[in-house]
Amino acid sequence: MAVEQRVQVAIDNWYPRFVANGVDINDFHIVTAGVERWDDWCTAWSRQGAVHVRLGEESEAQGFYRSAAQHFWQAAILYHFGKFMFFHRPLEHRVAHERTVELYARALAYFDPPAERVEIPYEGGAIIPGIFRKPNHVIKPPVVILVPGLDSVKEELHAYGKDFIARGMAVLAIDGPGQGELEFDLPMRFDYEVPLARALDYLSGRGDVDSRRVGAMGVSFGGYYVLRASAHDTRLKAVIALATGYRFVDYFDRVPILTREAMTHRLHATNEEDARDKLELFDLHGLMDRLGASALIVMGRKDRLFPPESAEEMVNDAAGKATLAMYDDGNHVCNNIPYKYRPMQADWMMQHLCLG
Repeated sequence: MAVEQRVQVAIDNWYPRFVANGVDINDFHIVTAGVERWDDWCTAWSRQGAVHVRLGEESEAQGFYRSAAQHFWQAAILYHFGKFMFFHRPLEHRVAHERTVELYARALAYFDPPAERVEIPYEGGAIIPGIFRKPNHVIKPPVVILVPGLDSVKEELHAYGKDFIARGMAVLAIDGPGQGELEFDLPMRFDYEVPLARALDYLSGRGDVDSRRVGAMGVSFGGYYVLRASAHDTRLKAVIALATGYRFVDYFDRVPILTREAMTHRLHATNEEDARDKLELFDLHGLMDRLGASALIVMGRKDRLFPPESAEEMVNDAAGKATLAMYDDGNHVCNNIPYKYRPMQADWMMQHLCLG
């Protein structure tokens, strides 16, 4: 039987991302070797996730908490990539997402340094869920807010957080509207400065961080979110945008079918035409020269979702407030070369928050 298009698209487009963000390459091969139908995608990833759950429980029972953290984290990532674009079976999608949240939360106390779940008040009685991690032996560190993209979640940003923590910065990874825990009840919103302001308010109330030195890093759509927030909220002192776009409706017909479905789903759009209408508002034109913070834009010349020329245009329009790191061999989010850009961007943020 031939492999269905959606399965092949997921494997071809996202394999580097899976591995860069925590999927063991052996798990990847075990899962994808046995999947031919898209209907089986979530089940296959969840089955392999359950293997790590058992390993985590065994380690936990024996008091090997560092091993338990590793297994529960990897289990969470496997469940996440089983459901990250699996919308046609809503119940299966939701169950896998709940497992992602549950298993990552199970690892929080065992991480080094330990992490904590936070719940930030939001509109209408809702909360913005977050994961806060702080480096050991640093008094009142600066903080980097980590913002997911279209189909990522706060749990997927774990490896990014390690880079910042190692350089003396705390991190707060959040799920905003249309993301992670909030995707089911709240649609994506173009004015992300609103939920990000709530995260900044929360940090200002913590006595164990320096809320005067806060930066933000956003992945893909998240890059748009942090740039837009910087143009509206001067409390941000530095922002990093990874592989983002300028005007998103222009890219709708360019992106793979799974990404179009994700946009439609997370915008809570009724169909693709409605999604295009809603995407009209996701536009940074007229905002780049209003950035209130230094910005680093990271882009790969081989990005298949957003044209790299748009990043060059954004930097040109930023009136000296943005720097471009263009990698000729990089794919979307440069997930095929994380060893090149991730240390660099963490150093850049350290320079602006810790040394500036």
